[in-house]
Amino acid sequence: MPAQMLPSTGLLSRVRAGATDTAVHPLVAQHPGLPPRPDGDPGLVDRFGRYAVDLRVSLTERCNLRCTYCMPAEGLPFAPDAALMSADEIARLVGLGARELGIRKVRFTGGEPLLRKDLVDVIARCAAAHPDLELSLTTNAIGLAGRAAALRAAGLHRLNVSLDTVDPDVFAEVTRRPFLDRVLEGIAAAADAGLGVKVNAVLLRGVNDHLASELLAWCLERGHELRFIEQMPLDPGHAWDATTMITAVQIRELLSAEYVLTPDDAPRNGAPAERYRVRSRATGADLGTVGVIASITESFCGDCTRTRLTADGHVRSCLFSDDETDLLGPLRAGGDDADVLDRWRRAMWAKPRDHGDDTDGLVHPTRGMSAIGG
Repeated sequence: MPAQMLPSTGLLSRVRAGATDTAVHPLVAQHPGLPPRPDGDPGLVDRFGRYAVDLRVSLTERCNLRCTYCMPAEGLPFAPDAALMSADEIARLVGLGARELGIRKVRFTGGEPLLRKDLVDVIARCAAAHPDLELSLTTNAIGLAGRAAALRAAGLHRLNVSLDTVDPDVFAEVTRRPFLDRVLEGIAAAADAGLGVKVNAVLLRGVNDHLASELLAWCLERGHELRFIEQMPLDPGHAWDATTMITAVQIRELLSAEYVLTPDDAPRNGAPAERYRVRSRATGADLGTVGVIASITESFCGDCTRTRLTADGHVRSCLFSDDETDLLGPLRAGGDDADVLDRWRRAMWAKPRDHGDDTDGLVHPTRGMSAIGG
């Protein structure tokens, strides 16, 4: 199916009719209740008719912050470098996704991807081989000031910067590091280099929630779109608590004292953020946009278009699911492209309905966010 097309009702009717696939693949054996995947569809379709066209590639598990909702103060055991995908392996898998599977967007994540010394090379290889791909990076921006221009020249289009506050003391409390000045320098350098900048923020009750409007004002003044993200159960210590999480409704209420939010008319097209036009409550002036990513309370799983590669080369069809399919092992064992593609397609066919399974529950994955990739 061409990447720009929507899933066809013909495909869904074939699934419901129980179209047969004669090969019994090991991945199917892991999920014996799955209907067989239809033959002849080259895309990353799942049994609910969703197509993955947005690839998230984690480049490392390491990070130079210790955000309280992501990692313990002492850090975590990280996979050795030899277990992670090399630049050649990343380029090969991204290439397969772009040429054969309908991938249109690639976002490089971590951990902190700026800790990869070969990051510019990775970006340059993917951009040169596939100039139509939209390439982006999720980062904390520490160290970005000295690399932003090179990343832009290599073919990177935009950044998503994780920044929960612009208050130095609160930043140090959340991240356990006094590096706010380096983050802000990185954001400024990215804008100067011509990179688009979005800011991702998690609000923590009693920590930075009272500063939500301040952060939005800071982003609006600089032309950066801010997206508030509901805290998700992706901490390795499993301390996440739904009763203390700040919800999308509460986020909008926090902003309402100073701003009037109106749903944006632009189509969402599977994007995780619900966007709002922002007007000043005092003057009525239109100031820009803000996004809210309500992964928990206003789930957008039914429109998900994402597929993920962990830094050690495993496909994850869902951020919350523990199901992983190894692509790097077969690739290093000499597997050909057809074998890798088959494994990738079948892994995505088994994608759960939402939040890691096919029920209305919520799976707290074993791996933390730094190991999965954002």
